[in-house]
Amino acid sequence: MPDAPLTTQTRTVRRSGGDVTVSWAAVTDRGRKREVNQDAVLAQFPLFVVADGMGGHIGGEIASASTVERLQAMVDHGAVSPDGIEEALLRAVGDIGDHPETTDEGTGTTVTGIYLDASGDEDAWVVLNIGDSRVYIDRDDALEQVTVDHSLVQELVASGRLSPEEAENHPYGNVITRAVGPSESVVPDYVRIDVRAGDRFVICSDGLTKELTDFGILHFLRQNADPAAAIDAMLEAAIENGGRDNISIIVVDVAEAGADSATRQLPVVEGADAASPGPQPA
Repeated sequence: MPDAPLTTQTRTVRRSGGDVTVSWAAVTDRGRKREVNQDAVLAQFPLFVVADGMGGHIGGEIASASTVERLQAMVDHGAVSPDGIEEALLRAVGDIGDHPETTDEGTGTTVTGIYLDASGDEDAWVVLNIGDSRVYIDRDDALEQVTVDHSLVQELVASGRLSPEEAENHPYGNVITRAVGPSESVVPDYVRIDVRAGDRFVICSDGLTKELTDFGILHFLRQNADPAAAIDAMLEAAIENGGRDNISIIVVDVAEAGADSATRQLPVVEGADAASPGPQPA
């Protein structure tokens, strides 16, 4: 569990269609089974990103940290854009390849997240994704996965050779088909989503989705209006369910400016059982 209490940060966004308040919290945790944490997170308005590193020795840690550092530098310098993101990822590829403890074999990181784009006539959230970390949106009382996993299992599901149920415990479930690595620069998939008060985003590494079903994630969002409280509840449940991988979670809420998100009424997930919000460890 986090060494210090999680806190929720807020930012008011001025918009012609009505001001909104963006609230967020983030955590990354080693979990129960792994000796090191190869995940990294960036939660600095307007960019919110999870990077799940992979690779022998400390390769994954290098890859995820390098990627987040380059994205952080982009945010610090001003506007966030696809061109800026792709330039940051290209620089991260160089950092990973140049690091003396990086090996080509299996080293890389996912990069998944959202940023608020206010550069055009209509503000929008832009979802970006490389790998199998995920972005979910809780809108209109339903949780939807926005990103599509770049994984071998997802390709098998898409081709009809594997059912979603069979994919849950497939032995190649950890094999991803796209990553930011020491010798390959890849362009993220992008999806634009309109800005709407009431929306909640969950950005997470597969350390969460290995332990909680989508129903479980929705349950804890419904039980906790505050982003930090929702993350605390999801992290605790994921660790209790096995904590087999590093776990990273960012929750981003959008509310009408002046609304108190901590006291707003949330719909109840009918039949939700907090004691069994996800799969049990294998």
